[in-house]
Amino acid sequence: MAQKINEAHEHIAKAEKYLKTSFMKWKPDYDSAASEYAKAAVAFKNARQLEQAKDAYLQEAEAHTNNRTLFHAAKAFEQAGMMLKDMQRLPEAIQYIEKASMMYVENGTPDTAAMALDRAGKLIEPLDLAKAVHLYQQAAGVFENEDRLRQAVELIGKASRLLVRQQKFDEAAVSLQKEKNMYKEIENYPTCFKKTIAQVLVHLHRADYVAADKCVRESYSIPGFSGSEDCIAMEQLLQGFDEQDEEQVSRVCTSPLLKYMDNDYAKLAISLKVPGGGKKKPTAAAAASGDSGASAGAVPPEEDEDEYAGGLC
Repeated sequence: MAQKINEAHEHIAKAEKYLKTSFMKWKPDYDSAASEYAKAAVAFKNARQLEQAKDAYLQEAEAHTNNRTLFHAAKAFEQAGMMLKDMQRLPEAIQYIEKASMMYVENGTPDTAAMALDRAGKLIEPLDLAKAVHLYQQAAGVFENEDRLRQAVELIGKASRLLVRQQKFDEAAVSLQKEKNMYKEIENYPTCFKKTIAQVLVHLHRADYVAADKCVRESYSIPGFSGSEDCIAMEQLLQGFDEQDEEQVSRVCTSPLLKYMDNDYAKLAISLKVPGGGKKKPTAAAAASGDSGASAGAVPPEEDEDEYAGGLC
């Protein structure tokens, strides 16, 4: 380990030498300095000196930036972020990855930028859902600008699920509508059906029956939706909700169609309550029991008196 640390310091000394100017050397040699800083960072990393490795990567990034080699500068910023991640300093790590993504875009490599933001979202998700949503939305925006809708819509889907998890239903409704529009544009109609179900669940949790009903009505224009299993289920759910029929709502929400959706939406279905507590329809057995009870408790009609009961005389 000591050998690796000494090796790293030697590379740092060489890098600093390359950056010096003199009467015969007017311009710093940023390229050579960056190479030495990169070697120093690897040596520090192997010696588990993560703080010093991070600093070396930042010095490498600065040298590349001064040399206008933005792609390599962005890579170095990403590596600095990874060192911070290993030190459990995730918010700082995300800042450097975001900086790297901006440099990737500036360099003309937006795909690399979007993938970096996606990775950052996955890193921060266990710690900060709101930040993860922001990163996924940023990544989706980069892909969308490049007309790569299939990649963009996957990231918007991640954002939608996390918004639901945070119970930010207004934002989730907007995100789901955008997601559904993209799936419609790339003609992935079966997934549009699933997004309609998600929309209905979100709107009902927002206590906005009108918006939920509107989502279903608008989906009739999607090829194959009308008469589909998804369509029938949503019509039954809305009918049950409108009639405050707790039994019908529960039957739809616990059906396999909704139970096996993405976990965040399945939880919405299970937790959906009919406003006012709902009512239960009487079962056939209960109805029959009620009828027999009524018969048992009823007073039998008086029989007409027979005027001839005592005989003719």
